[in-house]
Amino acid sequence: MSTFLQSVVQWFWSCSTLSRLAVVDFGIQWGGFVVAALLKTEKFYDLTGSITYILIAYLNYKWSNSGHPRQLIQTSCVAIWALRLGAFLFTRIVKAGRDRRFDKTRANPSRFFYAWTIQGVWVIVTILPSLLAVLSPRQRPLSTRDYAGWGIWLAGFLIEVVADYQKTVWRNNPANKDKFINTGLWSLSRHPNYFGEIMLWFGLYVSASSTFSGWEYLTILCPLMDYLLITRVSGIPMLESYAMKKWGTSPQYRAYYKNTPELIPFFR
Repeated sequence: MSTFLQSVVQWFWSCSTLSRLAVVDFGIQWGGFVVAALLKTEKFYDLTGSITYILIAYLNYKWSNSGHPRQLIQTSCVAIWALRLGAFLFTRIVKAGRDRRFDKTRANPSRFFYAWTIQGVWVIVTILPSLLAVLSPRQRPLSTRDYAGWGIWLAGFLIEVVADYQKTVWRNNPANKDKFINTGLWSLSRHPNYFGEIMLWFGLYVSASSTFSGWEYLTILCPLMDYLLITRVSGIPMLESYAMKKWGTSPQYRAYYKNTPELIPFFR
């Protein structure tokens, strides 16, 4: 190993655990960007994000595990969610052939790089409360707060899974071609899958907070940022704009839009 590489390795291991995890996170995203830019494809963008969640959660557990069940459960919740969502999104884009979010991005290297970098930020921010919970030397006995948080995570996870399943079945029915889904969970919310995702990250914050003290409680900003990104930036706004362009002249869609909550079921 060259002197330079030895210096890099020594520097890496001299960093704090969170710093090392951030290096891994952005290293994966920027490496993925190089390959994706050369191939001009976004097909493995979401899959790379999911793999990053799993790897970071695993490395944090490996480097910090003291044998407390909270550490294993919190890590497992992140990994289970990421494994399911990554497989679902990758299967969907392989079948679809493209992701329309990247229609104006994949051929523009600077904008494409920005998208991959934002994914790195998204990963480390959303998972931060869970990383701190596993890292913490204050592994108190499991409490009601832990179980409440994991219960919220489970409810959100199931809502996201069921919503994705219902939409997949809907799309696979030729009779529904060019129609919008308004049945099942989609009759209660225009974006129930996003509601489930936001809910599960708030749940993981609640369980993680069992170990918090001082500034660590401020990581409530992490699920709040996830909420804002989904509802104001990359998720709902893009889908709402697309839906309005496609079905905006349809009386049925306008009635659905008017009468169905955007995100939280039963709450307008």
